[in-house]
Amino acid sequence: MSQTNIEIAQAARMLPIQQIAEGLGIPDEALEPYGRHKAKVALRWLAGLEDRPDGKLILVTAVSPTPAGEGKTTTTVGLGDALTRIGQRAMICLREPALGPVFGMKGGAAGGGYAQVVPMEDINLHFTGDFAAIAVATNLLAALIDNHIHRGNALGIDVRRITWRRVLDVNDRALRDVVVGLGGPDNGYPRESGFDIVVASEVMAVFCLATDLADLRERLGEIIVGYTRDRKPVRARELDAHGAMTAILRDALAPNLVQTLEHTPAFVHGGPFANIAHGCNSLVATRAALKLADYVVTEAGFGSDLGAEKFVDILCRSSGLRPSGAVIVATVRAMKYHGGVDVANLTSENVEALEKGSVNLLRHLGIVRETLGLPAVVAINHRAEDTDAEVAALVRVAEQAGVRAVVARHYADGGAGATELAREVMRTTEEPSTMRFTYPDEAPLWQKMRTIATRVYGASDITASTAVRRQIHRLQDEGFGNYPVCVAKTQYSFSTDAKLRGAPTRHVVDIREVRLAAGAGFVVMVCGDVMTMPGLPAVPAATSIDVDADGRIVGLF
Repeated sequence: MSQTNIEIAQAARMLPIQQIAEGLGIPDEALEPYGRHKAKVALRWLAGLEDRPDGKLILVTAVSPTPAGEGKTTTTVGLGDALTRIGQRAMICLREPALGPVFGMKGGAAGGGYAQVVPMEDINLHFTGDFAAIAVATNLLAALIDNHIHRGNALGIDVRRITWRRVLDVNDRALRDVVVGLGGPDNGYPRESGFDIVVASEVMAVFCLATDLADLRERLGEIIVGYTRDRKPVRARELDAHGAMTAILRDALAPNLVQTLEHTPAFVHGGPFANIAHGCNSLVATRAALKLADYVVTEAGFGSDLGAEKFVDILCRSSGLRPSGAVIVATVRAMKYHGGVDVANLTSENVEALEKGSVNLLRHLGIVRETLGLPAVVAINHRAEDTDAEVAALVRVAEQAGVRAVVARHYADGGAGATELAREVMRTTEEPSTMRFTYPDEAPLWQKMRTIATRVYGASDITASTAVRRQIHRLQDEGFGNYPVCVAKTQYSFSTDAKLRGAPTRHVVDIREVRLAAGAGFVVMVCGDVMTMPGLPAVPAATSIDVDADGRIVGLF
């Protein structure tokens, strides 16, 4: 395939968004168009769908990410197109790309090849402004906190114990730790603070877990921004912040309707990362799609250890969603990488390394099938350089584990290249869902974290400093022990060491930091050296993105 992703997307013949909506039964009056090819669907109209039966929810996850890329979003799109192609009423639900990775390492996140959502440039750059609204809501709360303290601090907020941070939708390591309030009394009280990337913010998590505007407002009010000197929590509602924050997010909460290259409808909405947040698109979009289609294909960020586990233990626990089955995306290149092959040599045939690295796939199969209780299909995302011997070996590994592996060529052939995968997914999901949680609600926070580490990551135990242990116990005593745990760690390994490939065991997961997300309803455990404000790579993707003489965006991947 000689064309780049953006060239394929720009050559596509898109249908007017009203035509896509019409195919779903969405009337014109329920649409808020943003140009010709994207629109928001009114929350009020979606609320009227509650009595309709739900379609089947298919969760797409993957093996542990590698520098070569596995194509989870591409597979999600290809599977949706394939289901449509074989006559099923299908929809896709994806997260919105964040500008941080678009300008950083990824250069784009709307699928690839002939399995993309379009308009690709719009989706990757600003889209309908949802992330900007989330950033403004987050930073408004930060401004209200500092203004409250400056104006007399009637709530008695301890400036040493403010936990709320500002956000930015650009990777900027210089802003991880900052001092605000410098410059004298008119600028407030100096204190240490910092910035996170938008996708790591609690407002993003609240946005994606809220069921409607009323629930969004309630959750925003529950956000704990800091503590008084006697350790009493201070919530956003005590600052009268949640009303204005809801107003900022009102329009953003309506899901964004777009289409694939083959005109399969797609909701692209919300975007928390799974390595630093809970990794799922908005609940509003997924619930709406389940009322509008017979099959809904969605993805959860990165591998099953982060994405699928959080999809089940956080999103499904709070929402009642139940996936009918899961697709685990694997590639020949990924298995060779996990078998020890360097990136430069991944195009050379190496069946031995592939079989060695397949322990990574087997671990993910165990997580999805045994820990989470979901029937699974392995999608081998085919690449032109994959040899017959390598593909056969990977199929054999999966089938020896009792799982069907299907070679999918959607990247090169679109939906036609994934019809066998679609039929296998339909067959696998005929039985009722057997999904289960990794840990019970009543387990203590420490035990929940240990269960995730040992059952999902293959660790022998967890550790934490005395200060972190004390904080976890305090959260337990304050009534937050029933919350699920959201682990922030590297996505590249089951361990907290990004360089450990394959399926490491007997490693220890160290909890470096704990953050309470009371509005979202979970406790974040930051492990290893993962950052909630990433930095840019040596050669940022931003250096390749430009506008040509005709005003077209170029350089997106």
